[in-house]
Amino acid sequence: MNKPELLAPAGNMEKLKVAFIYGADAVYIGGSAYGLRAFAGNFSNDEIIEAARYAHKLNKKIYVTVNIFPHNNDFEGLDEYLKFLYDSKVDGIILSDPGVFMTAKKVVSKMEIHISTQVNNVNYKSAMFWHELGAKRIVLGRELTLEEIKEIRENTPDSLELEAFIHGAMCISYSGRCLLSNYMTGRDSNRGECAHPCRYKYYIMEEKRPGQYMPIYEDDRGTYIMNSKDLCMIEHIPDVCEAGVTSLKIEGRMKSAFYVASVVKAYRQAIDEYIQHGKESKFNPKWLKDLNRASHRQFSTGFYYNNPGQVYENSDYIRDYDIVGIVKDYDPINKIATIEQRNKLYKGDSVEIMSPKGDDFNLTLDTIWDENGAEIDSTPHPQMIYKIHSAKELMPFDMLVKERMEVI
Repeated sequence: MNKPELLAPAGNMEKLKVAFIYGADAVYIGGSAYGLRAFAGNFSNDEIIEAARYAHKLNKKIYVTVNIFPHNNDFEGLDEYLKFLYDSKVDGIILSDPGVFMTAKKVVSKMEIHISTQVNNVNYKSAMFWHELGAKRIVLGRELTLEEIKEIRENTPDSLELEAFIHGAMCISYSGRCLLSNYMTGRDSNRGECAHPCRYKYYIMEEKRPGQYMPIYEDDRGTYIMNSKDLCMIEHIPDVCEAGVTSLKIEGRMKSAFYVASVVKAYRQAIDEYIQHGKESKFNPKWLKDLNRASHRQFSTGFYYNNPGQVYENSDYIRDYDIVGIVKDYDPINKIATIEQRNKLYKGDSVEIMSPKGDDFNLTLDTIWDENGAEIDSTPHPQMIYKIHSAKELMPFDMLVKERMEVI
């Protein structure tokens, strides 16, 4: 049976730890340069070293993105950066450009190389081209159906790993190769600075009536003709695994720690169910509930079943829940938990405790203390440390989640 890797995004060190604690087998991160998420938190060189050590202590893996499409001056310093990544013992690099590939093969010949989805790998001959040059893994294009993935697997050796996205935002352009951001804002999407103009609201203007903007649909909300739904394959994990995918990838290095925890936990449980029961594994509706708690757009199954779908009404995220705190410590004698605040809450609020292990449960905050021990009625300050009473033991990185009843 294929036992796939669960690969999670990590925009910073906290998200990396959350991803591992909630069940990821590996994470992908970006350094301070050469990646396609210039506005994510990203990792300094010292943090990359720390991240690799942390991952390996847990017998987990860490991959670093080096997947920009570089212009001439972007190669300055690349040799030294690749040598640094190799010396830091990261488990692999993800790249897109043949020039970067050639450089990596020259200066870090033993480094494991993964070919990014940006390369548009949608057939087995392309996959074999990169594998014969020395690539260990191909990140498949999101335009592929399950049947096409099966064909690629059937026509490539087991020594070539196949990675595929199973959850997260989808770019409207072909495997992310887009120039719309460059044209409209001057921000190069292929060098990590996409402004996401595909999510903008657009109108029609007739050339002989300048300044008269007409909505494409005749209502006052406009339309979003390029606004893709989010990918969600939680109900179809057996299909993806049976297609021969080696690594199941979650999108979202710019998403929150709450998003990472919710999505990783759901897919961890779904994959474990598949490992235990194979094709006969059953879908648990709770997994979809976990995914719905995190900020998202409407879900679809992407191109896996030939029907990706679009959202024409708006580009808003669905945000029905907020994280209001993360457990930092628990005193089992006095049954008091120390919480780091992430959003405002009040005495008497009912919160859901989302834990890496086991089932979630509800807790009413009958008493709240500040860090000095004084009772308080609410937690007004960002990043405030406060304490709550819980008869059920809480663990570090348990998350307090509150249904969004107001903007907080």
